[in-house]
Amino acid sequence: MEQKDDIYYIEKVKAGQTNYFSYIVERYQDIVFSIAMKVLKNREDAEEMAQESFIKAYKSLHTFKGTAKFSTWLYRITYNNCISEVRKRKMHFASTDDVQIADEAEEMNLDGIPEENRAQAIKAAMDKLPEDEYTLILLYYFEEQSIEEISKVTKLSESNTKVKLYRARKKLYTILNELMKDELYTIL
Repeated sequence: MEQKDDIYYIEKVKAGQTNYFSYIVERYQDIVFSIAMKVLKNREDAEEMAQESFIKAYKSLHTFKGTAKFSTWLYRITYNNCISEVRKRKMHFASTDDVQIADEAEEMNLDGIPEENRAQAIKAAMDKLPEDEYTLILLYYFEEQSIEEISKVTKLSESNTKVKLYRARKKLYTILNELMKDELYTIL
C-alpha cells in the first residue's frame, strides 16, 4: 500500500503537479530529520540537511525507477548527504568492518518494561547509541525496512547489516537494562 501511494504522488509530481510533493515531505519528514539528527548531532544542521535531502530528492525524482521502495531511496539520499557533510567537516565517522557472521535476526523482548514507560525508555536508550547503530534500529524496527533495504541505505553488505543490527540490538538491550536499573533504584 505504501509503495502504491508513493508512486501515485511521484507520478503526479513528474507530470508537473509539483504541489503533490508536499505529501511526500509530510509523510517522511520525521524519519528524515531523525536520521539527520543522529548523524549530525545538531538540530539546526539536521533541519538544514533534511531540507536539502528533500530538495535533492525532488530534483532527482526523474531518476527514481521504482525498483526499490521510495522510502529506501529517500533514506539513502539523506544518509549520504549527512555522511558527506560529516566528511566535509573532517569529523571522524567510524567505518564498518566487513564481518561475515550469519546470525538470524532476533526480536527484542521489551515485556519487562511497563507499557507507559516503554516509548520513553526506548527513546532514551536509542539516543545513547552511536549514529550508525541508531540508524539500523530506527530503519529496521520503526520504519520496518528489510535487511536488504537497510543494506542499500547504509551501503553495507546484507550479512554485515545483520551483524551490526544484532550488535546494536544487544547494545540497546544492555542500555535499556541499565536505564531500568537506575529507574528502579530511584523508585526504591
